[in-house]
Amino acid sequence: MSHEQRLAELGITLPEVAAPVAAYVPAVQTGRYVYTSGQLPFTAGTLAATGKVGEGEGLVSPDDAAGYARICALNALAAVRSVTGSLDAVSRIVKVVGFVASDPAFTGQPGVINGASTVLGEIFGDAGLHARSAVGVAVLPLDAPVEVELVVELA
Repeated sequence: MSHEQRLAELGITLPEVAAPVAAYVPAVQTGRYVYTSGQLPFTAGTLAATGKVGEGEGLVSPDDAAGYARICALNALAAVRSVTGSLDAVSRIVKVVGFVASDPAFTGQPGVINGASTVLGEIFGDAGLHARSAVGVAVLPLDAPVEVELVVELA
């Protein structure tokens, strides 16, 4: 089954490529690799949430943040598709880098970025297994709770 067919089977429709919020492009292909810029959890052009991730009132819950990381990963795949024409060109997901705008007491960044890793595994199977970093940061662009970037190898 192709990656595009798997998306359809899962009922996933990739969004339009998110417009850059500064001076960069969403993805660049060099040789057999595509590098995406950091993708925020935009849905239909609107940031899905803002704020810091953590436990407590006024914070984005880790479960919600994992859902936002999933959105970021899908936005990154849309950026990949924009330069390759199809996700069927992907031979594997090489690396995921996830940033979590974290309350100072929050240490669950890996669980948040699992939202991105899990959906990549659902779509690509073994080709979705990847190296990864999950980093807590003080703030992200537009006060987003999470940001994800990918490195993808092409066939």
